[in-house]
Parts: sequence; structure tokens; C-alpha cells
Amino acid sequence: MADAPARVVIVGGGFGGLFAARALCRTAVAITLIDRNNYHLFQPLLYQVATASLAPSEIAQPIRSILRRQANVRVVLGEVEAVDLDARAVRTSTGTSFGYDYLVLATGNRHAYFGHDDWEPLAPGLKSLEDAREIRRRFLLAYERAEVEPDPLRQAALTTSVVVGGGPTGVELAGSMIEIARHTIRRDFRNFDSCDTRVVLLEGGDRILPGYGEALSRKAAESLRRLGVEVRTGAVVTEVEEGGVWIGAERIAAANVFWAAGNVASPLTRGLGGDLDRHGRVAVAPDLSLPGRPEVFVLGDIALFPGEDGEPLPGVAPVAMQQARCAASNIRRLLAGTRTRAFRYRDKGSLATIGRSAAVARFGPVRLWGFPAWAAWLGVHIFFLIGFRNRLLVLIQWAWSYLTYQRGARIISRKEW
Repeated sequence: MADAPARVVIVGGGFGGLFAARALCRTAVAITLIDRNNYHLFQPLLYQVATASLAPSEIAQPIRSILRRQANVRVVLGEVEAVDLDARAVRTSTGTSFGYDYLVLATGNRHAYFGHDDWEPLAPGLKSLEDAREIRRRFLLAYERAEVEPDPLRQAALTTSVVVGGGPTGVELAGSMIEIARHTIRRDFRNFDSCDTRVVLLEGGDRILPGYGEALSRKAAESLRRLGVEVRTGAVVTEVEEGGVWIGAERIAAANVFWAAGNVASPLTRGLGGDLDRHGRVAVAPDLSLPGRPEVFVLGDIALFPGEDGEPLPGVAPVAMQQARCAASNIRRLLAGTRTRAFRYRDKGSLATIGRSAAVARFGPVRLWGFPAWAAWLGVHIFFLIGFRNRLLVLIQWAWSYLTYQRGARIISRKEW
């Protein structure tokens, strides 16, 4: 009787988990991919759901649909609560266990509040479709309430949004929100002028987009200010409360505060017995395996892996995808009885959009900003979006928005009031 194929369990259906499964498509293994959602989320465009540019279905694709032609994969809907390294098994929240010969962990991260978890209900972050829907609900409802608010000070607070964190998510969120106010809805309300809307971007460091270099950071800040965003650096939030945010002794009255200031790895890393950094990422060996556990690979946002400059690699999609391919290659090497290879990240660049025809991009020594960077951003995101239908729909939505300034997902259901 032929030997049973090796069991590979992949936890997480994001870029790391999905690309690892795909990379093993022609390998004689039995793959079980477990995710708490039944869809793969294209997280780089999540802010566009939060700002009513795209519908959730346009950036999400069912995992079963993506992998339906890959016979060696089965997809399980569930949330992994624990990993038993000695027994080589993972346990889900329903009590079901899945044994493995090789394990790939790519569970992603969540927003971090630096010891102030009580701020989360007041300042939601942006990591999931649920987060995006909640931000969209709060943002749109604030304008509806401003329309019937007689007090000018209260009305001003309702039309003020504060975004905490000057990384790509914060920059993209702030730029998109000011464009909605100044263009999309400027003729929609009668009791106030939406052009008077305030969007304040707070960054605790000395510049926004610190990973893009000083010149591009400056260009991004200039572009945001031209759009109407108030960009404030060296602004450390000391308190978030209902109706406002404090920066030391200064209070900004704002109906909405949105969080884009930090990340923490999935709590699953705490049970792996490895060394964790302050963000909860677990240190991995050069071949991405868990030290002392050559059959366990850790990828993406939860892996602590140094880049060529000695700094940890960022939690971005290109890192996760390249690590996924390396982990899959190393599983094949282990099956063949050969040595694994070390992971080497090839930085193909970074992009961040700021607003209409405005973005910044870094491709090795090449730096772009303005329309050329924006065009590159469009092309890259369309290319990596999963599914032809989603690519087509997003392209149509972007073309319509560009020509008309309109956004088609500004719907608030009755139960969202």
C-alpha cells in the first residue's frame, strides 16, 4: 500500500497562507487551510471600503473558490486557538484538532493601542471587513447628524475626523476622507458646508511614511495639505475620549477618531515558546522555521525576520508572499531529504496613495510622486487583486470615481443607525 501523503496544515488565508497553499499545488501533500473567515481579503484596499469607494465583495474572494481547482487542498472555516507542538496538532475554538506533519502559521496581526486597549471602542482600527464597515458607518453617520445639529460647535465636531498614525493606512484613510468631504458630498447637505470638514492626521514621529525616505515623506505631507488634511507630526496622543482626542494639554473635538498607529501579532504566537518582540512577533530561523521545530514555518506579520539593514521586515503583502513561496520550497526540500534554504527578501518597492492623482512610490533607487506614482499604484493593485471579476469591478469603480468624484458604497442600513 502506498504511503499516505504528508499532512500540511496552513493557518490563515491571507497572502502568506494562500500563496503557500498555491505554491504546493503540484506537491504530493494533503493540505488543510484553516481560516476564521471563508474569504481572502485584499487588505491593501481595505481603506477604500472604509471610505465608501468600494463594496466589501470587491476586495474579498471566497477561499474555496480561489482553490477549487487545487485537488490537494481542503478549506476549513474555524479559528485556531492553540498549537500543540509536541503532539503536532492545532486545535480550533470548536474543540476540533487537526494533526500535521508540517505546519505553516500566517495568522496576521491586529492594531495595537500601546497599553490603552480601552481606547479601541472609541478609536477603531482597520484590519478587517468588520472594521471597515464600522469606520464607514461612523464617518457617514456623523455627516447625517451634522445636518440636523443646530449648535455650530457640535456641528464642527461632527464634521471633524482624527486619524492617528502616519503610516500608509493613516495617510490613505485621511486623504480619502477629505476627498469625500470636499468633492463627493459637497452638494449633498443644506445645513452645513462639507468643504469646512476637518481631517487631522496625527503622527508621533517626526514625519509621516517614515519607511519611504525623507524626500517622499515630505512630498506626501505636502500633497495631503494641498487636499486639506491637517498633518501634525510629533503629536503623541495621550488620551482618547468620547467626542475628542488629547495631545498633551490640547484637546481636539472630533466625533470620529480612527486608529492606524500600531500593530500587534496574533496571540497564537505566545504559545509557540519562541522569542517574541514587543509587537508579539516570533523570532524565526533563516529558513523561516521555528527554532528547534524544523517542521513549523512562521510567515508574514507574525514572523520576526531581519532584512538586509538589520531591521525587521515590515508586515506587508510582498513579504508574506515571498516567504510563502520560500516555506513551500522548504517543505518540498524536507520531503526530499535535502537541506532547506534561507529566505532572502527581494524588495520590489513600496507605494502609498494620497488622493486623486497623488501617490508616492519607491522602487529601489527610483522615487516617484504625483501622477506617475499614482498610476503605478493603480496598476500594481489591480494586478495583485484576486479574481478577474474583482479586478474588472474595481477598475470600473475607480474609473467612475475618477471621472465623477462619486463613490457608490455610501449606503447606511437602518440597523447601522
